[in-house]
Order: sequence, then C-alpha cells, then structure tokens
Amino acid sequence: QVQLVESGGGVAQAGGSLKLSCIASGTSFPIYAMGWYRDRPGTLRELVGRITTDGRSDFADFVEGRFTISRDNTERTVILQMNSLKPDDTAEYFCSSWDANYGSTWWRNPDYWGQGSQVFVSS
Repeated sequence: QVQLVESGGGVAQAGGSLKLSCIASGTSFPIYAMGWYRDRPGTLRELVGRITTDGRSDFADFVEGRFTISRDNTERTVILQMNSLKPDDTAEYFCSSWDANYGSTWWRNPDYWGQGSQVFVSS
C-alpha cells in the first residue's frame, strides 16, 4: 500500500512562512511527479504546485512566485516552502503523487494522496 505521509503546516500570520513536507512510503512505485493541492471552504480542490523527478515544476497562478517546491528523489520526498502567506492561503493541503506506471504525464489526476495538512493564515 502506498502512503504519502505529510508533515508541517500549522498557523502563520499574513506575510509569514510555513513548510510542508511529504514522504512517499509503503509499496514502492516509480514516481513521475509529486506535488500539492489544497481544499479551501466552498471551492474545488486546486493544484498548488508540482515537480517531476527530473526537476520540472509547475505552479498555480495564485502562487505568484511566493512558494517554492523541491524534491529529493532518493528520499522520495517533496517539500513546499510557502512564503508571503495570505489569509486566502488558509486551506487543507494534500500531498499528491503521479505513478509513472500509469504514464509519464501530470495532465491527469494524481494516483495517490496524502491525508491532508491544515494551514491557517491569520490577518
């Protein structure tokens, strides 16, 4: 069984920073990409950012250069560093991963999900 184990998140003030980390564990699979989505109240789940194992990355427009994403292929981890946080960034953030066995593309829904991590940004 594949597990995406998240850590980090929490509470920050507007303008502050938080970091989210995720490790892929359990049944091994070839990772094509890992990334983060978020759920905000009253909205559909949306992509935040993602990165392939060869380092290509992609961010949602709302990130506006405030977040960075990095990965460690050996450790099977992905880290989302969130800076200049806004109250609108308050959400539950989900780690995600695309399994290369199902195709070397991220233009489809992720194959695996983490359990969710809460981020609250106060004004």
